[in-house]
Amino acid sequence: MAHKHSLEALDRSLKDIKNNARLFGGALLLLSGDFRQTLPVIPRATYADEINACLKESYLWPSVTKLCLTINMRVRLQNDPLASGFSEQLLDIGNGKIQLYEDTQYIRLPENFCNMVATKDELITSIFPDLRHNYTNHEWLQERAILAAKNLDVDAINFKIQQSLPGDEITFKSIDTVVDPDEVVNYPVEFLKSLDLPGMPPHNLRLKIGSPII
Repeated sequence: MAHKHSLEALDRSLKDIKNNARLFGGALLLLSGDFRQTLPVIPRATYADEINACLKESYLWPSVTKLCLTINMRVRLQNDPLASGFSEQLLDIGNGKIQLYEDTQYIRLPENFCNMVATKDELITSIFPDLRHNYTNHEWLQERAILAAKNLDVDAINFKIQQSLPGDEITFKSIDTVVDPDEVVNYPVEFLKSLDLPGMPPHNLRLKIGSPII
């Protein structure tokens, strides 16, 4: 969901830059996302800040024209009945059509929604069978992905998978010093090493020759 404060700031900036009182200075802005995101199960007051920050709470929302995508092209191209059923289940979850547990009001996932495993090792084995002989096959890798709830889980699984690959591990560390010496107090080394930002490599990047990376 788009953040309303960022878009409202952009609106004001474009109006000023283009000297135009129309929304975004008359520019057309295209946003993509799932505008069905809501918090139906959790009390609204608990997430008041998050709700107030979404685009639907902005003065911009009445001027938004929604264009809906209706065809899942991945499912159509693959012509896979299982993928089609999974796609429909995801839509049902987003539309609030999934049954809830009465005691917790959490959604009750369908029994055929996914395959459950007991351990991370079992997960890795089921997704990447015979990894040591297939890890250089890019087509084989493209058909596999592991989704986890937390970045820590993803990092742990990635590390465990890489450890099973042949070859020596090489470590690359990010820069942990600041350019301006006067800013050392504001940005201690421990803080710089702890940063783990989306789209950026970790401070301690461990790789092996031939291991697939994104």
